[in-house]
Amino acid sequence: MALLDVAGLRVSYGDAAVLWDISFQVNAGEVVALVGANGAGKTTTLLTISGILSPSSGTITLDGQAIHGRAPHEVVARGVAHVPEGRRLFPDMSVEENLLLGALALRPKALRASRLQEAYALFPRLKERRLQVAGTLSGGEQQMAAIARGLMSKPRLIMLDEPSLGLSPILQDEIFGVVARMRREGVTVLLVEQNVHRALALSDRAYILEVGRVTLHGSGHELLNDDHVRRAYLGI
Repeated sequence: MALLDVAGLRVSYGDAAVLWDISFQVNAGEVVALVGANGAGKTTTLLTISGILSPSSGTITLDGQAIHGRAPHEVVARGVAHVPEGRRLFPDMSVEENLLLGALALRPKALRASRLQEAYALFPRLKERRLQVAGTLSGGEQQMAAIARGLMSKPRLIMLDEPSLGLSPILQDEIFGVVARMRREGVTVLLVEQNVHRALALSDRAYILEVGRVTLHGSGHELLNDDHVRRAYLGI
């Protein structure tokens, strides 16, 4: 059984349909990428999984338990963390305060200190800046803080929306290295990423979304060598 199973998902904004019968699966321990052009429905898919949007039809199950239609805090409590595009940190709070907000659903509370130390082990730079106001961090450091905050709840699945957006190539390398490390440590990742080549190279499997529909799926390696993907997304 897949950890995450999305089946026949339809989502609309008012009368405008955005997703049409989207279906895909994420198995435990995998990195699975959702790839597509702007407006294809990738972010809408993540927002629906996390409970921010409600589907008009279809199902979303986590380890066999339905989570579609549940409030966002209930989805988090069941083990799904969402790191949104744009990081969405609280800029006037310290790095450590931002991280601890990600652990509010964690029980017992005594686990929060150990999760904080694990986050600092993954991102040593954040430990150096733990008392610094988050709004003064560089873009790369803010992205690290956003991912660390997502990991604080010890999620069974973490969803990353455009983690490399707006970062320099060096910082992109660092962020992709973090995702690769999470994968080695058994963290399950659903990745939306505008750098298609890097996303496919990193992922175990991937799904191509075009105008709200899944049009192709396969292993990251297979899709890197698919003629349509190479022409449409890789400029080859």
